[in-house]
Amino acid sequence: MKKIIYISVITLFTSLLSCGSKDSNTSNTQDTHEASETQHDDHGEHEEEEGVHLKASQFKALQMKVDTLSHRLMSGYVEANGTLDVPPQNEASITTIVGANIATIEVIEGDEVSKGQVVAYLTHPNIIKMQTDYLNAFSNSNYLKKDFERQQKLYDAGVGSGANFQKAEAEYEASKALVNGLGAQLQLLHLNPKSIQNGTIFQRVGLRTPIAGFVQKVNVKTGQYVAPETEVFEIVNTHHVHADLMVFEKDVHQVKTGQQVRFTVQSFPEDELIAEIYSVSKTFESNPKAVHIHAEIKNEKGHLIPGMYIKGKIQIDETESLAIPEQAIYKEGDRFYVFRATQEAEEWTFEPLEVIPGAKDGDWQAITFLETQNQTVQFAFNNAYYLSAELKKASAGHHH
Repeated sequence: MKKIIYISVITLFTSLLSCGSKDSNTSNTQDTHEASETQHDDHGEHEEEEGVHLKASQFKALQMKVDTLSHRLMSGYVEANGTLDVPPQNEASITTIVGANIATIEVIEGDEVSKGQVVAYLTHPNIIKMQTDYLNAFSNSNYLKKDFERQQKLYDAGVGSGANFQKAEAEYEASKALVNGLGAQLQLLHLNPKSIQNGTIFQRVGLRTPIAGFVQKVNVKTGQYVAPETEVFEIVNTHHVHADLMVFEKDVHQVKTGQQVRFTVQSFPEDELIAEIYSVSKTFESNPKAVHIHAEIKNEKGHLIPGMYIKGKIQIDETESLAIPEQAIYKEGDRFYVFRATQEAEEWTFEPLEVIPGAKDGDWQAITFLETQNQTVQFAFNNAYYLSAELKKASAGHHH
């Protein structure tokens, strides 16, 4: 009996020692694991706090811009595309009044012309015939005028026939009408009837432009016969080029005169132009269902040509928002970031902060921070993608 109790006591003691050793090992393992986690957490926090470090020389070389943020009036906008155009009174089609041959062409496409300038000379037997017909009618009218004056004197003296007087008067009045009509035709050809009355007959006549501007098209060749009313030249005055934009039905209610339009021309998209709406059409085009709006260009440049394709944004409202230049934001996946800037001695540090982007207005982007930022905090205003690339390099090197 005593032997059995002894063995049991030894077994119990051995078991207790084993448990104590196991608990001790478990405790040591847990302590080691916690220490490792603590070290890893500290390491992670340190990594998150790391940013991009630039020396003063690098900061200057990159032309970094750093500033505090402020609220700006950000405009909402309606997108609209269209073309450059000119008012109808600034375009002219030059046609011939009579059928004639092109004797000479005095201009080429692109030439600047003044109002009344000769762009071509016409010649044809019909032009000569018009002048001789006028001269004959004028001479005949002078003869009939003298006959009328003679019959009037006889009639007033009571020795002339009333019928003869009335006939002479009618023939004279008809001759005057004919002379005036033929003279008007000559004036349409820019011929002076007074010169023809003196016996001068012109073999060719000048075709003149009714407006000042630039020659847009020359539709004829030297020697070519052109029928009456044929379009020979196109002239356009580009001094009043305006933006002709199409606004779709869903956006029409937001557009009105006086609103500002920012647009670019497809030929030189780097130049942003500004215009102001002065007319909104009251009727829809059928295809596409949209209305024309016309806007006067404020910063017009010399290279604007009617017909050029343009892309515009009509500013429709303004809201005050915290904003930063667009080049200060970079996108990583579905998230957007800006860089908070701090300076210590001769070194700058840029740390990424996530933001929520809002409306865009020109080169500015409205943003909202996930956490409130102090108004004195500075941010990088440019080179966001360069800083993000440097951040990735530093992160890759650290993990390696």
